[in-house]
Amino acid sequence: MKHIQLALSFLTVIPMRVTGTLQPRDRGRPGAWFPAGGLLIGLLLAGARFGLDWLFTNAQAPEQPVVMLVSVLVVALWAGLTGGLHLDGLADCCDGLLAAVSSERRLEIMKDPRLGTFGGAGLVLYLLSKVTALAALPAGIFLPLLLAPVLARWLILIAAWQPMARPGGLGAEFAAGVTWRTFGYAALVPLVVIVAGGPRAVVAAVLAHLAALAIFQLARSRLGGVTGDVLGLIVEITEVVVLLVYAAR
Repeated sequence: MKHIQLALSFLTVIPMRVTGTLQPRDRGRPGAWFPAGGLLIGLLLAGARFGLDWLFTNAQAPEQPVVMLVSVLVVALWAGLTGGLHLDGLADCCDGLLAAVSSERRLEIMKDPRLGTFGGAGLVLYLLSKVTALAALPAGIFLPLLLAPVLARWLILIAAWQPMARPGGLGAEFAAGVTWRTFGYAALVPLVVIVAGGPRAVVAAVLAHLAALAIFQLARSRLGGVTGDVLGLIVEITEVVVLLVYAAR
């Protein structure tokens, strides 16, 4: 039970009282529940979109919701459910990875709590892309809101197998605890959602994994490995890739 509680407390702002004592060998075990936590986020988002579609309707076309308003509110809820944690990682990565400096300096920039020019611009462009992609989804289509957070949390575990830029960091401790058993349990939820989603879900999953691999390569070349901020970047990019696949005609 404590592993479920830890996973939800890390992935969401849902108050969780963690019971039991966490041993060093347990660091990565909550990862088995990450995709399930992503599914919970997706269910909340799908429910919110359904309710907002009903609440905000176009007076000229009552059967159509005011899609842009609904999309903005859903994306705001999306960020709120995670406490903006992954958006912070995205902004930090934009500041650090795009700077023309050494790897050591990039890591210092990414630890700086201040938002830089690249980070601010990247955050704005990303949120605009996410809102627009969500608004472009066909009416009544909710599966991408389930698939996006599930795949994003699954790819956190894939990232755990990458070299770490800060070997002594929390990310490295988590990665050290991710076992094959953790990986196997975690794979069940993404597989079920992908199978339920059909061919387009498979395309979204493939593109999301390719995007993650590109980010891994960029992080290795510019930082020397993966950091917690890079995990946030992977989560956010995965989510928008899934939305774009479903928004495409």
